[in-house]
Amino acid sequence: MTSNSFAYNEHSAGGEATELGQEATSTISPSGAFGLFSSDLKKNEDLKQMLESNKDSAKLDAMKRIVGMIAKGKNASELFPAVVKNVASKNIEIKKLVYVYLVRYAEEQQDLALLSISTFQRALKDPNQLIRASALRVLSSIRVPIIVPIMMLAIKEASADLSPYVRKNAAHAIQKLYSLDPEQKEMLIEVIEKLLKDKSTLVAGSVVMAFEEVCPDRIDLIHKNYRKLCNLLVDVEEWGQVVIIHMLTRYARTQFVSPWKEDGGLEDNEKNFYESDEEKTDKRKRTYAMDPDHRLLIRNTKPLLQSRNAAVVMAVAQLYWHIAPKSEVGIISKSLVRLLRSNREVQYIVLQNIATMSIQRKGMFEPYLKSFYVRSTDPTMIKTLKLEILTNLANEANISTLLREFQTYVKSQDKQFAAATIQTIGRCATNILEVTDTCLNGLVCLLSNKDEIVVAESVVVIKKLLQMQPAQHGEIIKHMAKLLDSITVPVARASILWLTGENCERVPKIAPDVLRKMAKSFTSEDDLVKLQVLNLGAKLYLTNSKQTKLLTQYILNLGKYDQNYDIRDRTRFIRQLIVPNEKSGALSKYAKKIFLAQKPAPVLESPFKDRDHFQLGTLSHILNTKATGYLELSDWPEVAPDPSVRNVEVIELAKERAPSGKAKKENPPKKFYSESEEEEDSSDSSSDSESESGSESEEQDEEGDSSGDSSEDSSSGSGSGSESAVNKRTAKRSSKTKEKGDSDDGEKENEKSETSESSSAESSSIEDSSSESESESESESKSRKATKEKERSTKQGRSPVTKDVSLLDLDDFNPVPTPVVRPPIPAFSPSLIADLEGLNLSTSSSIISVSTPVCIPGKTHELLHRMSGKGLAAQYLFSRQPCIFGHKMVSVQIILNNTTDRKIENIHIREKKLPTGMEMHVFNPIESLEPEGSITVSVGIDFCDSTQTASFQLCTKDDCFNVNIQPPVGELLLPVTMSEKDFKKEQGMLTGMNETSAIIIVAPQNFTSSVILQKVVNVANVGVVPSGQDNIHRFAAKTVHSGSLMLVTVELKEGSTAQLIINTERTVIGSVLLRELKPVLSQG
Repeated sequence: MTSNSFAYNEHSAGGEATELGQEATSTISPSGAFGLFSSDLKKNEDLKQMLESNKDSAKLDAMKRIVGMIAKGKNASELFPAVVKNVASKNIEIKKLVYVYLVRYAEEQQDLALLSISTFQRALKDPNQLIRASALRVLSSIRVPIIVPIMMLAIKEASADLSPYVRKNAAHAIQKLYSLDPEQKEMLIEVIEKLLKDKSTLVAGSVVMAFEEVCPDRIDLIHKNYRKLCNLLVDVEEWGQVVIIHMLTRYARTQFVSPWKEDGGLEDNEKNFYESDEEKTDKRKRTYAMDPDHRLLIRNTKPLLQSRNAAVVMAVAQLYWHIAPKSEVGIISKSLVRLLRSNREVQYIVLQNIATMSIQRKGMFEPYLKSFYVRSTDPTMIKTLKLEILTNLANEANISTLLREFQTYVKSQDKQFAAATIQTIGRCATNILEVTDTCLNGLVCLLSNKDEIVVAESVVVIKKLLQMQPAQHGEIIKHMAKLLDSITVPVARASILWLTGENCERVPKIAPDVLRKMAKSFTSEDDLVKLQVLNLGAKLYLTNSKQTKLLTQYILNLGKYDQNYDIRDRTRFIRQLIVPNEKSGALSKYAKKIFLAQKPAPVLESPFKDRDHFQLGTLSHILNTKATGYLELSDWPEVAPDPSVRNVEVIELAKERAPSGKAKKENPPKKFYSESEEEEDSSDSSSDSESESGSESEEQDEEGDSSGDSSEDSSSGSGSGSESAVNKRTAKRSSKTKEKGDSDDGEKENEKSETSESSSAESSSIEDSSSESESESESESKSRKATKEKERSTKQGRSPVTKDVSLLDLDDFNPVPTPVVRPPIPAFSPSLIADLEGLNLSTSSSIISVSTPVCIPGKTHELLHRMSGKGLAAQYLFSRQPCIFGHKMVSVQIILNNTTDRKIENIHIREKKLPTGMEMHVFNPIESLEPEGSITVSVGIDFCDSTQTASFQLCTKDDCFNVNIQPPVGELLLPVTMSEKDFKKEQGMLTGMNETSAIIIVAPQNFTSSVILQKVVNVANVGVVPSGQDNIHRFAAKTVHSGSLMLVTVELKEGSTAQLIINTERTVIGSVLLRELKPVLSQG
């Protein structure tokens, strides 16, 4: 806090000096500025003579030159006696410059400054406010305990000054006096309490800074000024805003209950977007529990996210992170990403905070993944932080893209960054098991890199990965052992030897040969390598002494006479431990347990994992250690303290603002931020693909807000027909909304319906004619609600005079649409099916086009059992036809059966709980299903190229049943046709980490082309590529969502074996498909 205070004071109070210094710079002669033999003495003599001159112009010129010297960092302290004589000058310009000089040197020349203290006291009564403020600044800069009473008296008088600038300087002086004499704390608190009631925006920031420095624990002083500070916040200067926001964050954590309990700890991207009507109603009820003052703070800080000052944006971001409901925190992500366009220092701080946030809530920053891609111009510290964030955001859906990005980073000329990238690949491999093998193969390829750092880092990461799954990677250890001949980096060679020794029982043929090679070159190896050779020899002696006994003894003899004493000591130790003799101690019995003990696998985790206990945006958070002056955030109270302590200021504000309230009713001004905009922003921040839902959420917000604002604002307009139509529609909606409850808290749950376009247009028209007043007091809000109720009842009772009938109004006339059951896809006419099959669902070239499915398996999956569904049974199957609801969706047929003897009514889907980015197009509600009846309906689901489950509720008139659909990976594909030449060309472009392969033993009856074809197309919706070789079978497809190619090759070899190769950018899907095809081709 001390450093913040210093920076704040320097900015606010020292700006005058900076300007004057710049003005005076032009008058200084550049000759001999920093010369070794410059006659500073003579020049200062000239300045002294000018200061003693009778002409004000000469004195003014001298003072400008002196302030210019200070601005350049030169020492002008020896001129103090000459300058202080002019403190009583009648020329205001000279006097101001003298005060600027004295503020700088009063602390160093205390004795001389004390001689002029009577002049400073007289200046405190000067009619010019700048002189009064400057005199107070000089007085507080003389750090001598003897003048503390004088300073105290001056501060008290200045705190009651008519000029807000003087009162601001009084607040600055409080901090200086407190640091000089802490015993004055009680008297200073009285002054702070008085200044906190000040209504000037100029004073607010400075007095809160003084409060934070002198008595940050006196929360009771803030109670009555809380609402005033919230309302003044937007108009306070930028650095004052930062201080106030940090103080109000601490205040909120002590006065309000936690808004996170109802969130259940879920990420906003998992819960906020898809929710049912019941959940929305419950949530609206819960939001009333939020204290209105808590909401006031969150609402009034939101506009500051658009501030040009990065510190203000960061302060608001940490406030939202620490006190806002989790469903609303997503709004800060867009503003933080905007700061990444600033200079590198700002980027560094912002990225540090994003790195901490992204560990807990990945969904906030997933839409902005590309903003964290590394640029070639970024410094290493920025590159490393961006890598950290990309690692935190990595998941099954985006890991393929990130691995391609990492492949580029590894080739960077910045070797430190390349090494960090390799560590990142290792962390991704441990976090996402589907790409572990792919990452390992890529890292093994890097072992042949020419760069020492890259090779060493690759070996270290491979070693960590193999420690986690040691039994599965004997082939990689063999490959690394072969690379031992070509790798020259000592660290890499030592790591390979360590891995070989640890896994010597898994590679019994390779390990002795490695030891033999190393025995030949032992004398020329690096000391680090020699130590590992000795360890390898000891481990092999204990596990395979028959083959390696003589080799180990030979190496021990070489080590016995080595020049390095560490190697000699290690040799003696190992010999006594593994070769039993009369002198051997009891330890030799446990040699095998000592050398071959199970080593714990290393934990690869983010270095930002434990930083969240520090407040974001603080120095302590950046350093990851508690800094001097750090004030910890308290835990949320279990029960909220009495909110009435903040009511005094509300009454005063209500009285003062009553006239303005009347004026508002006559002509309400257009507001800068409406509630609908707030809610739209919060939903937009969680996902980029929510434009339709965003517009609907605005409409819902209008409903939840009882449509009062839009009605009020529309009536103040020109009175056109369109406005009246909007008002009537809004009034209708408000009557429906009474059943659901209002939403004052502003949390949004978006629903996607068939009428999304009309809802979007309607809500936009409402938004254009709506406005929201700034945060008002409770009494005002009550009167506003009464007015709204009155207007609403009037509008409902009024007969419609003019009504513009348009598509936008259809929903109002038909609130419950007539259910229409879609026929199943097989019921389409042959010509329509042909048209659908010919649709080009991607932007790929004409050579590679979507084809008809080779095979349509009739296998159904159970969605709802008749016992669980109380007589309603449901199965689903994948039709492998292009989806009519969207080109990125997979077509799923749901077969509904009524197994009861009664009619089942109103069958529909609700409460879709889908992962981020996943979308679902539901079927229209079914009015009724006759007993023993059956019907087939179609839905479209965009699985985002992942096998994640789509969960939703299948509901009837009386019950709701939780069901889910999980797609086999083969159903996420569309078959494509291409020539063999094109196949090979595309395959050549998808190598390295984009290639997954396995050797399988094929059953004899599966060795024919027709059987292989049948088995592959049954598992995956792929197209057959013509092949010129009988033993090679090729299949091609593309993913439904992204259109990425999926190339499958089955190459039959001798001895009933075959190689299965899959090439694709979507490495996760490729790995899963490989796992599903292996057993199918192997079994009989």
